[in-house]
Amino acid sequence: MVIMSKNSIVDFSKIKDELADLAKPIQVLDQNAKVVNQAVFDSFSDDQLVEFMKKMVWERALHEQTMNFSRQGRMGFYAPTAGEEASEMGTVMAMQKQDYLVPAYRDIPQLIQHGATVTEAFLWSRGHVKGNEFEARALMPQIIIGAAYVETAGVALGLKKNGEDAIAFSYTGDGGTSQGDSYEGMNFAGAYKVPALFIVQNNGYAISVPRESQTAAPALTQKAIAAGIPSVQVDGMDILACYSVAKAARDYMLAGNGPVMIETLTNRYGAHSSAGDDPKRYRTDEQQKPWLEKDPLIRLRKVLTDKKLWTEEQEEALIKEYKDSFKDALKQADAVEPEKVSDMLKRTFEVPTPELQAQIAKFEEKESN
Repeated sequence: MVIMSKNSIVDFSKIKDELADLAKPIQVLDQNAKVVNQAVFDSFSDDQLVEFMKKMVWERALHEQTMNFSRQGRMGFYAPTAGEEASEMGTVMAMQKQDYLVPAYRDIPQLIQHGATVTEAFLWSRGHVKGNEFEARALMPQIIIGAAYVETAGVALGLKKNGEDAIAFSYTGDGGTSQGDSYEGMNFAGAYKVPALFIVQNNGYAISVPRESQTAAPALTQKAIAAGIPSVQVDGMDILACYSVAKAARDYMLAGNGPVMIETLTNRYGAHSSAGDDPKRYRTDEQQKPWLEKDPLIRLRKVLTDKKLWTEEQEEALIKEYKDSFKDALKQADAVEPEKVSDMLKRTFEVPTPELQAQIAKFEEKESN
């Protein structure tokens, strides 16, 4: 190892050390449900606080019921979201219907909140084309890790050129920031100063790879700096902080200031997906315990209970109501006619190639038997 001279023109070690000098993540409620930003907390009415709780209970119930459906073999691909309710509901609730959502596969709850139906979400999970026919102003969920950021930059440029009072917003996980697409999307957005909100849900693992093994950057927010994008870390288990920061970012972008990146520090409690990875193979109960104690529902529930705005009975009734509605939504999805392979092939190109025409004829013959 080469030791730098005391008279060296630059101290790279000092520069690297200073990278770790991070500001504390933004909070309104700490993990003990104590208000740490009274001014922001007081800006919310009691009705708003209750609505935040209802949305998180809704998402947790959606997760639990969808996992049950998946275990029964009644779903297709599903990415669990338990633990990320504050990050997801807080940010999407700060958006307006005219804003353009560019979701990834773990962003189905936000897509539903933005205008898609639960039935359409279930059909999307099954790979049915009608799962993409939602009225929400959004693209279909992106499967390729990080690719949604490139799409978001392009959508945001279109919004800017059209002079629309709207932004484009998108999500990825910590693993997504390790993909080249994420940087390319942010770089384009920064260069063209477009209204793109990039939300990184740092849940600690890219499937099984821990965040510290993915990058040497002390914070994922630092990845936006090279693109000239202001970025901030937020307590992703605090829905009030997530909402407030996302709303401030939207206001900033609509004023013509260009893109923003928000890193929400959160946790995915379960497996990466319903495909079958076992989270106990790459993280221990001891590692999970601190996050479970920070649970976003527990945090806001305590605040509401202390204010006599929430009861256990009220929550149980809501969970039953929500889960019953999800069962009805699945029945509606079951009633949709299954797709044929020939129909899928017909949609591949506007004018099928000779090879596709042969395949279509082959499958149509099988399907008619």
